[in-house]
Amino acid sequence: MTNIRRLGSTDLKIAPLVLGGNVFGWTADKAESFAVLDAFIDAGGTMIDTADVYSAWVDGHRGGESETVIGEWLKTSNRRDDVLIATKVGMLPVDGEKLAPSNIAAACEASLRRLGTDRIDLYYAHQDDDAVPQEEILAAFGKLIDAGKIRVLGASNFTAARLKSAVDLSRDGSLPRIHVLQPEYNLVSRKSFEGELQDFCAVENIAALPYYGLAAGFLTGKYRSADDLGKSVRSRSAREQLEGKGPAVLAAMDQVAMETGAPLAAIALAWLIAQSAVSAPIASARTVEQLPDLLAAMTLTLTEDQLARLTNAGA
Repeated sequence: MTNIRRLGSTDLKIAPLVLGGNVFGWTADKAESFAVLDAFIDAGGTMIDTADVYSAWVDGHRGGESETVIGEWLKTSNRRDDVLIATKVGMLPVDGEKLAPSNIAAACEASLRRLGTDRIDLYYAHQDDDAVPQEEILAAFGKLIDAGKIRVLGASNFTAARLKSAVDLSRDGSLPRIHVLQPEYNLVSRKSFEGELQDFCAVENIAALPYYGLAAGFLTGKYRSADDLGKSVRSRSAREQLEGKGPAVLAAMDQVAMETGAPLAAIALAWLIAQSAVSAPIASARTVEQLPDLLAAMTLTLTEDQLARLTNAGA
């Protein structure tokens, strides 16, 4: 397989690209979702990322739609042992709010049921919850690990201070350690990860799996002007990027594309793969036709000069 890497200090091994499942059961119907999942795994992909809350924001949806589609695919494809499943808890109340221990336990059971599996390979706290002591949150996850229901613990959208305090609580081995961080991070959204948070992940060997790797489609070159903003239901942030450093980043990407022949999506993801502490970015595809541009990132190596130009364009 392509560039298989160890996920932080865990025993999980992944390819350098994670398939985002947010579109499954939303903008990708069941047949499209199955086709994308099959094609991703056939191409050497290893991990699917979803969440219990996907896609509760859609009228008529209640959450769990993505997990349900993935579960149906796992059953019909018989490929559970070929793939790692990552999902999340904390944004879809089941029994209590956010990361209340009762909600963690109930939400895990609900996710397992929808996914049709006996284990979640990577289970994230989807967002921080300072209303519950971190000791109680980690203990709740620890019970699930002890029961074999989850293998590795991750955190999404945590600040450096909160990630540090959670890791410190686990140093004596009495509570489970966070091994993976899922931050928002891409060529045009860098300030929330770069610096203290990224440095801490690097020192502690916490694997970063960034979401919005393509900035909700902006880094594919889909949005070049205000006239393009009506192209997608996911274009909410594109206007802000166009008014900021987005055009400069796209110009640098265009130059690298001319030099490499690679699509913009692959360039954006390859830049992420090359960053400190990043194990694999997350990107989603609604159709099989969109996949090759993403998969190309797994074998694209940018030069130091190309990486520097891309970095400087968005600085």
